[in-house]
Amino acid sequence: MNSLSVIILTYNEEKHIRRCLTNLNKIAQNIFIIDSYSTDKTCEIAEELGAKVYKNPWVNYASQFNWALENCPIDTTWTMRMDCDEYLLDELIVEVNQKLPSLPLTIGGVILKRRVIFMNKWIRRGGFYPHNLLRIWRSGTAKLEDRWMDEHVVLEKGETLFFENDMVDHNLNDLTWWINKHNSYASREVIDLLHIENKTTSSQNVESSLSGEQYSRKRWVKEKIYSKIPLFIRPFFYFTYRYIFLLGFLDGTPGLIWHFLQGFWYRFLVDAKMYEQKRINNSK
Repeated sequence: MNSLSVIILTYNEEKHIRRCLTNLNKIAQNIFIIDSYSTDKTCEIAEELGAKVYKNPWVNYASQFNWALENCPIDTTWTMRMDCDEYLLDELIVEVNQKLPSLPLTIGGVILKRRVIFMNKWIRRGGFYPHNLLRIWRSGTAKLEDRWMDEHVVLEKGETLFFENDMVDHNLNDLTWWINKHNSYASREVIDLLHIENKTTSSQNVESSLSGEQYSRKRWVKEKIYSKIPLFIRPFFYFTYRYIFLLGFLDGTPGLIWHFLQGFWYRFLVDAKMYEQKRINNSK
């Protein structure tokens, strides 16, 4: 088994936890669950499958994950970040088991490709595949960005490389759950955008650069371009760019629903909440 510890944050994830842990048990020595006091059987299933369960009150994703890095007894060479609704394809499991133990010491992190499955459809266009994410790193050399939204792993030393095969984000909940979750995301996104606008973002961030990795380029676009476009106009631009110019319309009906809700409705909701917050601030 690889000298690898996986950290997963959970809250009422009994629908996904068995699939996730059964998958990760094929590559990991330790799995640490940081639970925000679930009221379902998440923790029982996790312990049944050999995971070590810790409980900690929820503030945001970054603070919860960094709490895990500081408090879990990680004694493996590598650490990995996973979400409960994600899993690795069989090909990636083989690749991790073959390559991870023999990576040179110059390699500090591994970038994985994530594919999104929505309504049982692989969302391949609209700029959503491949979604490259730094998910494995040498233990003790990285933390999660101190942000309220779009948190990435900040690697403090070492080079990165890509593994060839995919991990999968396939949430099994219904559309009502998805909408409620993104309503919560929108509130977090407002905080993040206000920090960008007010130049109060944490210094502990991934590089924002057009010449960097995919996540660095996306961060640059968000901070330098998207955040400067007027409210309510930018969702139209963003959706049109994704759905038309990046060929999102080729993803069929599930793709239409995904790109419209995630690329327009959600962005419009963020702007509406931001507009509301600014009115409240101006009236004080």
